Amino acid sequence: MARRDYEDDPDAPKPNSLVPAASVVVVDGAGRVLLQRRTDNGMWALPGGTMELGESLADCGIRETREETGLDVEITGIVGTYTNPGHVFAYDDGEVRQEFSICLLGRPVSGELRFSDESFEVAWFTPQQTDDLPMVPSIRKRITDWRSGRTPVVR
Repeated sequence: MARRDYEDDPDAPKPNSLVPAASVVVVDGAGRVLLQRRTDNGMWALPGGTMELGESLADCGIRETREETGLDVEITGIVGTYTNPGHVFAYDDGEVRQEFSICLLGRPVSGELRFSDESFEVAWFTPQQTDDLPMVPSIRKRITDWRSGRTPVVR
C-alpha cells in the first residue's frame, strides 16, 4: 500500500487514526546502523511498524526487524518517543495516521540480512554515511537523536 508522509505541512490531510508503532536503530559491533530502502517511497528507513494486539513494544520492534531485514535483535534501550501531531502518513486506502512511534535501540544477535516485500535493499551504514542518504525527515530525526547520544528524546 502506497503512503505519503507529511510533516508540519498545512496542506496535509487531517488524521483519522492513531496507531502505536515501534522503529529500531539496530547498531552492530562496528557502530554501523542497519537501514532498509522502502518499496513504498524509495527512501532509506529504520525497520519498524505497528504493534499487534498481545505484543509488547519490544516484541513489536523485534518482530518488525526480523520481518523487514532477516535479523533477530535484542532491544537494549530507547532512542526516543515521536508523537508530533503535525506528522501524518496518508495511505492510498484513505487512512491518515497521526505519528505515534517509539524508537528503540537494539543490537543484532542472529539471522541473515535480506530484504522483504516492504524493502528492496537492506544495508549497514556508518553514522557518517547516513548523512547523504535519501530519507524522510522523521527518520533522519531519529538517527540524529541516536547519534547525539541524548537518549531518550521525547518529541
